[in-house]
Parts: sequence; structure tokens; C-alpha cells
Amino acid sequence: MSRIVCAFCIGSGKDPFGILSPRSACQVCLGRGTVELPEPHTPCRYCQGSGVNPHGSRLTCPVCWGKGAYSSLEGETETCPQCHGAGKAPLGYLPCSYCLGKEVIRR
Repeated sequence: MSRIVCAFCIGSGKDPFGILSPRSACQVCLGRGTVELPEPHTPCRYCQGSGVNPHGSRLTCPVCWGKGAYSSLEGETETCPQCHGAGKAPLGYLPCSYCLGKEVIRR
């Protein structure tokens, strides 16, 4: 496991949108400012590593759950045949349901 800076709150530990209160804890890291991910991990391309859903500015990314990265698939992988490596559904508003937005699948 490795500890990385929470992408959703950019390591502040506070809710980046201050919806409930400016002092509210970040919903992703629970106020710690960092999150743990198993090695190896890959930066999330769906949200561009921001942790924020690109189509719902106050929501966490549905692929990395606000962490800005996700655990890489181990072993042999290939580009997703459904989204052709884009990680997005055909209209681009949701992650690809075949590769779950991770752009690759196991062989």
C-alpha cells in the first residue's frame, strides 16, 4: 500500500466545496489529506487525476472514487474493445461499463 495526496481535497482534508460548512471534512480522505492505494496504481484518466466527476462538479469521480488514481490491473492487459481505450461510454458522460473506466481489461 502506498499513501498518496487526496486528489478531491488536494490534501487539505476539508470539503473542497464547503457545502455543509467551510470546516467540513473531505468525504474521500475523511479529513486526513491522504488516501491509501495498493501498488501499482495508475492516475485516473476519466477525471484527469482531479478526483472530481467531470460531469458533476461536486461529485467524486465514479472511476477512482475521488482518489485521483486507481489500482492498476496486474498481468497481461489489452485495450478495452468497447471504448477503445477512452474509458468513457459512447456519449462520454459515464465511464465505460465494460472496463469500468480503466481503459484496459485483462486478457
